[in-house]
Amino acid sequence: MVSIIVDSDIILRTFTPQDAQTLFETIDANRTHLRPWLSWVDGTTKQEHSLAFIEDALSQLQSQQGIALGIFLNGNVIGTIGMHQWNHALKKAQIGYWIVREHEGKGLLSKCLKRFVDFLFDKIDLNKIEIHFVPANKRSAAVADKFNAKIEGVLRDSYLRNGKLEDLVITGILKHEWNQDLQD
Repeated sequence: MVSIIVDSDIILRTFTPQDAQTLFETIDANRTHLRPWLSWVDGTTKQEHSLAFIEDALSQLQSQQGIALGIFLNGNVIGTIGMHQWNHALKKAQIGYWIVREHEGKGLLSKCLKRFVDFLFDKIDLNKIEIHFVPANKRSAAVADKFNAKIEGVLRDSYLRNGKLEDLVITGILKHEWNQDLQD
């Protein structure tokens, strides 16, 4: 199990099966907000889907394929943050995240991401973290920019969003760049 304290109000932690109902209700209440960017939203139509996600996330954590954490504000789920496509030989992975509309634009996600990236570089010993996003997702582009992620390329027509192929921007942060940024 993974638990990362962000501040006195926010904790990032591994989901448990008991979180399935709350996670589903959070997704369901934010469906319109999440749907434009996250293709899995339309397939999450009942609590059992959230339970299956949690069980899969626990299995991936156990086999060191990925980490999926809930963002809990005062005990309430307000989003998720995770690492996937974990390549142990290259010591790299992708990160992904979402936050409910009510808490968007308040700096909470950035605060969580900073602690999560610290954890991935310092505790997991990754060398590289990638953030992928479609060009239309200005908020994810801003997050990548805020964390000084370098654009490494654009994969044309490589993401299916709402039935339409779109380009995918690939950005990366290297461990030595992150540590240098912290010293600046």
